[in-house]
Amino acid sequence: MITTPYIDEYKRQYEAGEIKLNKDRRDLLLYLDRSVLNRDDLYFDEEQLENYIAFAEKWYFPLRDFQKFIASFFFLFHTENDRPFYRKFLIMMGRGGGKNGLVTTLINFFASELHGIRNYNVSLVANSEDQAKVSFKEMYDTIKREETLQEYYRLTKLEIEDRKTGSVVKFRTSNASTKDGLRDGCVIYDEIHQYENNNVVRVFSSGLGKIQNPREIFIGTDGYVREGFLDKMKDTAKATLSGEADPATIFAFICKLDDPDEVKDEDLWEKANPMFCKPISLYGDNLLYTVRQEYRDLTDDPSGREEFMTKRMNLPEEDQEKSVAPWEQILATNKPIDEQDLLGRTAVGGLDFASIRDFAAVGLLFKVDGEYIWKSHSFVRKGFLDKFNLKAPIKEWQEAGLLTIVDEPIIDIKHIVDYFVEMREKYNLTTIAADTFRLDLVKTALEAEGFELFYIRNPRAIHAKLAPRVETIFAQKNLNFGDNPLMRWYTNNVYVRIKGDGNKEYLKKDDIRRKTDGFQAFIHALWQADDILEEEEIDYALLEIDF
Repeated sequence: MITTPYIDEYKRQYEAGEIKLNKDRRDLLLYLDRSVLNRDDLYFDEEQLENYIAFAEKWYFPLRDFQKFIASFFFLFHTENDRPFYRKFLIMMGRGGGKNGLVTTLINFFASELHGIRNYNVSLVANSEDQAKVSFKEMYDTIKREETLQEYYRLTKLEIEDRKTGSVVKFRTSNASTKDGLRDGCVIYDEIHQYENNNVVRVFSSGLGKIQNPREIFIGTDGYVREGFLDKMKDTAKATLSGEADPATIFAFICKLDDPDEVKDEDLWEKANPMFCKPISLYGDNLLYTVRQEYRDLTDDPSGREEFMTKRMNLPEEDQEKSVAPWEQILATNKPIDEQDLLGRTAVGGLDFASIRDFAAVGLLFKVDGEYIWKSHSFVRKGFLDKFNLKAPIKEWQEAGLLTIVDEPIIDIKHIVDYFVEMREKYNLTTIAADTFRLDLVKTALEAEGFELFYIRNPRAIHAKLAPRVETIFAQKNLNFGDNPLMRWYTNNVYVRIKGDGNKEYLKKDDIRRKTDGFQAFIHALWQADDILEEEEIDYALLEIDF
């Protein structure tokens, strides 16, 4: 087994019960023993590791044991070619856990003569300039304060250059369109929960590889964007730790509560923030006092719980009075759809468009073996997309065939009519449900094609009646959207308002940028589903007859 004293000490502390680890870190230790530390084609450069620790502790602060544990893996190399075993690092923990401080010491060391690589440039990337400058400013202030360090660096407000290596540290905002031609050795991506997709990472990572020992470090706490870049990173980490992906894919150090109820036990908070591990430092003690006060404040102001759980405990927790279903249940709608099994079956059409100037959603609802299957499509006006910067991967969804972008002053009714006519050729479709808002625009055209239109005169009234059924089919996982991230986005955008009489209605979390048309179309179809849809046996032989 290969190891370092800091890996051994961290494992000893856990095995002795001196520290508490969440499941992700327990899985990390198991994965390391199973897939990394038992290899004879890898080695730790202990000289560089010791140089880094001495450098960090001399000029910055005493490193905690978990930070030395993490740092060890930045100096793990292949024996054959001396290349780093890990190129990507994911470090997540509750706010105040020391992510940026650790990064500051690492980038200062990487840019220095001790690291020994010329022009090992470092980019600090975040959505906002203030966040991108956090580690840069800490490094700048340290050099400015220490006369000895000033001899080794050239300082400006925009970049820090090591005089010996020529390595430059810069902060950058995540405007991905202006960063071509980079020649970085290391890129730090901060507050990654705000990234909607991988556009920023793709641009910056393309500049790696030109300099020896490329590295990417992703840091942050969790956030509110689902199925964005961070969720995909966590999936990658899970696959790596479980053995489903190559062991070198990513080093993932994720600190979080395992269950929301654990927040009631202060002794378990160290699962989310390793700064709270004993013996606690002065910094950790002051931080713990602040977090303790924030938790107590929730008694008088429970509205802050979602922020507290997400940012302090690194465990996003949805307010179930505001969401249609927990995110895990929304994700569970991603199931295979047997297209052959649906041919010839009865379907109810659903239609919704709040404005013909932005989105329109159509779809078919089936019921098979107690499961509701919803196949949908959307039409989106290009002019609307040009005007409003939606935080959604519209282009990806277009390429996946989930929506059609139309370059028209308004969404032409013909698109909606043609969709239902095409679907009728495959399925037993005669009825379409929609609300009466602007239904007159499509009523004549659809009825001319022989469809029966069912009008919902008061959509919010049916929400109250459907809410228990909607909650049940989500909870029992009896809803199938197929692999449709657009429908999951629609659903996650719904705000459930509980009225004074206890009834629920489905509204938008944001009127402009958080669309719900696909979910509302589903609700319209569901309103008529049990009156029209029947469990039926299909005679597939009949489907092959050319009438």
